[in-house]
Amino acid sequence: MGREFVDIFDDWADSYEASVSGKDPEYRDVFEGYEKILNKVVSSVSGTVIEFGTGTGNLTAKLIEAGISVIGIEPNIKMRHATATRFPSIRVIDGDLLQFEEGTERIDAFVSTYVFHHLTDDEKREALQKYAALLSTNGKVVFADTAFISKDAKLAQIAKERARGFHHVADDLEREYYTTIPILTKLFDEAGFQVHFTKMNDFVWLMEAEKI
Repeated sequence: MGREFVDIFDDWADSYEASVSGKDPEYRDVFEGYEKILNKVVSSVSGTVIEFGTGTGNLTAKLIEAGISVIGIEPNIKMRHATATRFPSIRVIDGDLLQFEEGTERIDAFVSTYVFHHLTDDEKREALQKYAALLSTNGKVVFADTAFISKDAKLAQIAKERARGFHHVADDLEREYYTTIPILTKLFDEAGFQVHFTKMNDFVWLMEAEKI
């Protein structure tokens, strides 16, 4: 369910802002163009959205500023507290990409940044089918996350990071469930979405999918 990685964020909760702002050289390339990535997600949705993995609330802030109604889903206690404290007017509830309180609101989109890789490919399939069942026609899934053109491209990136001495990044790529664009295309298609991918940096792709 992706919760096997929740405890990692206990330590990262205090240093996350330094990472996304480029102050941590090891993660600088991963978060290159971070503000642009967040803005692209926000500009792709409207109405009421469920945001998975609110973290410290960076995407949440931009969604609220854009007049979008946000329901936050965050499995890590420290991260959930950070977002709830920062935005007391919204609901930030315990949950993950697969297990979350559905509520009674009409949901226009599901959004996240740097989160979808916490699911295996089989779990990604299950999640997308669940989102499709909850969305009306033209509802959206807009995720930004690390993905690769092919398995060989992923292996090449891992080798590059090892050669640079960036072993934390390489370990992340080997440990978590980063997948490929062809697999993601198939999973979105099977769930009834039309998906478009935009490369945002050497790691991150924007996945904008519309229910058809």
